[in-house]
Amino acid sequence: MSEHRRKPPQPQGGGRASARRAAQQRPGRGADDRRDVPTASPSGPYAERPPAGRVEARRAAQRGPAGRGRGSGRAARGTGRPDKRLINYPRSDKDGWKRFVPSWKFVSGTVLGFFAVIIAGTGIGIAMVNKPDENKAAQAQNNVFYWEDGSQMVATGGSMNRQIVPIDKIPKSMRDAVIAAENESFETDKGVDPMGIARAVYNMATGGSTQGGSTITQQYVKNTYLDSEQTLKRKVTELFIAIKLGVSEEKDKVLAGYLNTAYYGRDAYGIQAAARAYFGKDCQDLNPSETAFLASVLKGPNLYNPDGGIGSAATPVLNEERARKRWAWVLDREVEVGRMDKAERAKYKDSDFPARVESEQARAMSGQIGYLVETAKQYVMKTKGITAEQMALGGYQIKTTFQKPRVDALVKAVEDTRNDFLDEKKRPELDTFVQFGAASVDVKTGAIVALYGGPGMDKKYFSNNANTSGVPVGSTWKPYVLAAAMEYGTQNSNGQGLSADSKYMADDLTVIKNRQGRPLLDNSGKPFKQKNESSAAFGYVTLNEAMEKSINVPFAQLVFDVGHTKVRDVARSTGILKESMVVGDDASFALGTSTPSAIRMADSYATFAASGTHHEPFSVTEVVKNGEKLSGFEAPKAERAMDNAVADNVTKVLENVVENGTGKKAKALGRPAAGKTGTTDQNKSAWFVGYTPELSTAVALFRTDPNSADKKLMSMNGVGGTDSIHGGDIPTVIWTEYMREALKGAPVKPFPEAEDIGVVADSAGAPSPTPSAPAAPSASPSPSPSSSPTPSPTPSKGGKPSCKPWELYCDPNTTGGTSTGGTNSGVIGGADGGASGSPSPTDTSRPGRPGGSTGWPTGTAAD
Repeated sequence: MSEHRRKPPQPQGGGRASARRAAQQRPGRGADDRRDVPTASPSGPYAERPPAGRVEARRAAQRGPAGRGRGSGRAARGTGRPDKRLINYPRSDKDGWKRFVPSWKFVSGTVLGFFAVIIAGTGIGIAMVNKPDENKAAQAQNNVFYWEDGSQMVATGGSMNRQIVPIDKIPKSMRDAVIAAENESFETDKGVDPMGIARAVYNMATGGSTQGGSTITQQYVKNTYLDSEQTLKRKVTELFIAIKLGVSEEKDKVLAGYLNTAYYGRDAYGIQAAARAYFGKDCQDLNPSETAFLASVLKGPNLYNPDGGIGSAATPVLNEERARKRWAWVLDREVEVGRMDKAERAKYKDSDFPARVESEQARAMSGQIGYLVETAKQYVMKTKGITAEQMALGGYQIKTTFQKPRVDALVKAVEDTRNDFLDEKKRPELDTFVQFGAASVDVKTGAIVALYGGPGMDKKYFSNNANTSGVPVGSTWKPYVLAAAMEYGTQNSNGQGLSADSKYMADDLTVIKNRQGRPLLDNSGKPFKQKNESSAAFGYVTLNEAMEKSINVPFAQLVFDVGHTKVRDVARSTGILKESMVVGDDASFALGTSTPSAIRMADSYATFAASGTHHEPFSVTEVVKNGEKLSGFEAPKAERAMDNAVADNVTKVLENVVENGTGKKAKALGRPAAGKTGTTDQNKSAWFVGYTPELSTAVALFRTDPNSADKKLMSMNGVGGTDSIHGGDIPTVIWTEYMREALKGAPVKPFPEAEDIGVVADSAGAPSPTPSAPAAPSASPSPSPSSSPTPSPTPSKGGKPSCKPWELYCDPNTTGGTSTGGTNSGVIGGADGGASGSPSPTDTSRPGRPGGSTGWPTGTAAD
């Protein structure tokens, strides 16, 4: 038998018996047990190894009751060999998921290390920052505005630079008001108030409004930074400075620094400048009511300065309302925190809201300059997200789109007409508070080239009438209804666009029906009947003729046939803002109850002039700050608002309004023009919006007290010694005079030829024989026959000295149609005042409309 197959001899003192004894001493075996079994060398004879059993037993004893398996072996290795890592994580002395549970030593060491780094970093940061010095805070610089040709218009700001006053010159009432309103814990905090920040977050989350999250110290630090950069580095730096001031500076010095660097509005930085700007006195002479007012303004001058601010939410009316509430709250807050006794508070009633002196900045910008500057500032701030405070610091060079010759021409056209038309001394109860607003826009770009905002901020009229919404536009809204019908069609046109030759019932007091063919109901539940300006029986007329004569009934029905939403979409696509449109879907919507500004109306009509291409209106082309041009002031890109054929057909219809209808006075321009007149109920407003291929201009006339709280519109009946005023009168005259001068020397250009579009789809009940379609041409000639006296009006325009331009009833030859018997200037069938007797029956008896509108639509037809 081979040697390798022979059994080895069993050892006497070890071997299997020893292994058995070792196994009896431990409950389990590990994986290493098998590796300790002795083996024989293949090249030598087997030999006895008695020590193996003792080694095995010793190892088993060291392992103890670890049990079997790989885990027990790893634990043995962990305890057997120390971990030499700096941080024992994951932990080598634990098994499974326990390896990732940090020890308490590790956690506490980490926390202590973190706080040590934070404390060290904070200490270094605080040591490195410098305390602010209000004396070194930069002075406000001028903002320089330029005309479109690059010549300087005006330099504004810089006149109310910081004037440093010591704390003993600042009245205690001012200190108490600011601390009570801004930072109750100011005298005890360390510059930063964590509870205040948490409280501000909670108040914002729950809709409350009290103190802000920043302490007075933090706000003081912020006031010394003049750049608008909102970076983490800046915030951390401000925090370090605030902490440094909180632990090392006297509170009186910090409070004085804050009040001397804060912005109060009216270009005033610092308490002394603010006292002079609002009350014309030194700050030490302010009373508690006045100091409470200034503390209120600190909340945010753009929204709390009663003069008004930037944006639709910052009107003078809204700002004054906010300022009054904040003023009363500050006084109450002083009582609440123990800084004013109740007896002192009782001295100041709501009627004691402090009166202010005239604004210095308003006096510095006479005429239209203030409105031009305000319009450009708003555009810059909106484009770049600049706050009113940052803008007031100045340093901006702003090139505008305003063209001085055209601004001058618009001012002259308005002022000449005003002086000729109004006599406040002779008719004070009628001719006062009459307001004019106008804007002119370049058709090809959307640039605002001229505007008329009012008499002037230097004359205490701060509202910009060119950019003020709130004045209903009347029948100038009807082109949007027509454009929507041409674009989308009606329920009668099977989805195809509608032709302007489609016929609609135009009789006065016609029942208007909804899309389901059911009569609308008025407030009393009876069928709603639409009122025209004239009671003439027009019968069925084409939409072209209805626009020419500005008849209400066809458009009141058409808006339901097209759909209010589609009309809104068309108007919005041409630049009309959604917020200026009325919400209700009633008949009056088609007749001009919406209230866009003159700027928006001029820009919107420019879309028709540009064959359906829309440009957003803009007033600034370039802004330079610290020698660098700011981005974002390129001309807005053109957008397609509607099909060019639709826009050109609307223009064709509006050309007819100028040639034969309510806008006849614009024919004196002597070049192709299109436009629409508009007048509202009781003559509360009158408009003319018109355009040539080069310029689009809107002119508004209305009456309101600029100093009243609600700016309520008043009737213009009797103004200027006339029974009533309409869009075809004063507004059209101003438009014509301005456009003549603005386009002087420019080549005469025709409008694009309008191609035939749409289908003739008459409204329900129209005579079915299609010969009625030719009746549209015959309706067009019908003005021709009665327009045969129109040659006489044409010369009569040359004989204007005998009649003032706005005197409707002066020229009997301008009667547009025989059906009404009217003697109005170019008015056919009751437009522009209707029949000669129509102005006298004021529209107070007109029936109501769904949604509570009672008189609007009737007045809107009086164009």
